[in-house]
Amino acid sequence: MISRIDLRGDALPEGPALRDLLPRADFDVQAALEKVRPICEAVHHRGDAALIDFAEKFDGVRLETVRVPAQALTDALAALDPAVRAALEESIRRARLVHRAQRRTAHTTQVVPGGSVTEKWVPVERVGLYAPGGRSVYPSSVVMNVVPAQEAGVESIALASPAQAASGGLPHPTILAACALLGVDEVYAAGGATAVAMFAYGTESCPPANMVTGPGNIWVAAAKRYFTGKIGIDAEAGPTEIAILADDTADPVHVAADLISQAEHDPLAAAVLVTDSAALADAVEKELAPQVAATKHVEDRIVPALEGRQSAIVLVDGIEQGLKVVDAYGAEHLEIQTADAAAVADRVRNAGAIFIGPWAPVSLGDYAAGSNHVLPTGGCACHSSGLSVQSFLRGIHIVDYTRDALAEVAHHVVTLAEAEDLPAHGAAVKARFGWKVPESK
Repeated sequence: MISRIDLRGDALPEGPALRDLLPRADFDVQAALEKVRPICEAVHHRGDAALIDFAEKFDGVRLETVRVPAQALTDALAALDPAVRAALEESIRRARLVHRAQRRTAHTTQVVPGGSVTEKWVPVERVGLYAPGGRSVYPSSVVMNVVPAQEAGVESIALASPAQAASGGLPHPTILAACALLGVDEVYAAGGATAVAMFAYGTESCPPANMVTGPGNIWVAAAKRYFTGKIGIDAEAGPTEIAILADDTADPVHVAADLISQAEHDPLAAAVLVTDSAALADAVEKELAPQVAATKHVEDRIVPALEGRQSAIVLVDGIEQGLKVVDAYGAEHLEIQTADAAAVADRVRNAGAIFIGPWAPVSLGDYAAGSNHVLPTGGCACHSSGLSVQSFLRGIHIVDYTRDALAEVAHHVVTLAEAEDLPAHGAAVKARFGWKVPESK
């Protein structure tokens, strides 16, 4: 059901050579880019009419209007299962605790007497958030996008999710209920690349946004790439991933269950176990079959995901090698199920989020740990972070110098300007002192 990669016995290669040995899904955003280009431009030129046509083509429903009526949000919350409401409220509460603590405050550095640089943090003015609605419904993604934007102080928040034929052209009612719980009343029935284009260009019903965030399929990722430079994005999210670094102290029942938990997202989802224990590998492989048979989404998601080239059990000589492997892999979600797991986790450099020990499964982070589950995929954890309050903030430097403070450093500014053959830069300083550079003190 899942392949093996045996890296034991030889010295591990470095950098790209090691990454090339590890499993990864095929996810060609560049190829998808050419397919989303005409969709994005249709939205640019035809606005809401294009959104309505694409909803009929892709979602099988003809919309009367793209924006969700306020009453639909109210009705969805009123009809929400009380247990689901309680779970969402607790998820929101915990996410707020974590994200509120991330908010940065202005800081002033006194560089010299009379000369200071202040860095202040300003939220983007308007964001468009995306909640997927394909194979599954993700109210948790509503929470994970909205909470950090709100805690950052974003004033204008809009959310899009695909139209559902079963819901009369509205997004899934649980998505709408989550929006209502969070106080988001600007919601659109738009999916995939069309939603990103709507936020990037704006339409008759939806003003343009400064930034778009949220997970999605390859068409969402391709649209984000298309608009990079025009709007801010969080990341080109690919298929979800779990990597588990485990030794012989790990429980194979837990490990198998956690691999399956990510495999049920999508046939391209990646499930990777890195271990120095052949006995654990055997036990996990034996445990997968009955657990898969006992769950849902087996043939359309879980089996293709576990059997795909993106999933494997990777055997290594020890935890030292295992750390090199998981750092090279740069997983979206990384579980550490080893002896002294916290110390091992502390040595990891590349991961979207790290889950320590047997009682912190990825599922906890998906819903109620307080952490954010919008995380870098495809190895991007080596250079990118997950969604946070900082994603919605811009740092602005404020430079405040007196005449004396500028005079003290003027000769250095002029010297460097001349070294770069930019004499007008130096002249801008000289002009303030009667075209004579003050002598340094």
